Amino acid sequence: MSTTSNALPPVVDPSTWEEQLAALRVREKAATRELDAIAAERRRLPMVEMPGYVLEGEDGPVPLAEVFGDHPQLIVYSHMWHEGAQWQCPGCTGFTSQFTRLAGLEKFDARFVIVTQGPIDEALAYKRKVGNAMTWYSTANSPFGTDIGAPPNGGFAVNVFLRDGAKVYRTWHTDGRGTEQLSHLFGLVDLLPYGRQEEWQDSPEGWPQSPTYSRWATSKEIAAAYGEGV
Repeated sequence: MSTTSNALPPVVDPSTWEEQLAALRVREKAATRELDAIAAERRRLPMVEMPGYVLEGEDGPVPLAEVFGDHPQLIVYSHMWHEGAQWQCPGCTGFTSQFTRLAGLEKFDARFVIVTQGPIDEALAYKRKVGNAMTWYSTANSPFGTDIGAPPNGGFAVNVFLRDGAKVYRTWHTDGRGTEQLSHLFGLVDLLPYGRQEEWQDSPEGWPQSPTYSRWATSKEIAAAYGEGV
């Protein structure tokens, strides 16, 4: 049995543990209700009509309205892309590697895809190398990426769109830590006693902490686990 030299939470009797858990549960329930309220407000946001963008898919040019497939709603993850890099952003690579079974989203009349500034042939080669299961499109020949907050050599973003016939509307956008609500990984890690173990995290004295991102899987490690590798 393995042991740890890290600091440990105090050990208490079951009734004390239950009492403190119940107190925390009050805050957890309040946070859940607040997230419900935020989602309700999100559903009431206005939207903006989008021009007739054309992206590049695996089989050639695709109008944005057709990226939706048969669904009226679309989530787009803008994957960071640096020209000539062997390994693209490990955060984007790891984040999108989580989404392997998206059929359930279709039950809610939606599709979730990746768009990147990389040329489509290079983007698809990288997708295979790292074993990504999502559908990829390129915006290398379109201003679409820049217009939705992910310019060439820029950051990542999540955008949501609604289609009404041939018209497409942008309904929501986030970037930075706003994307964490979509992550399976951090939701699980934040349940752990030691959490993310990153320097910025508010933890008790003696808790293990490392430089931010240092525990994240590299793109090469993800490729070794899921894709074609080097």
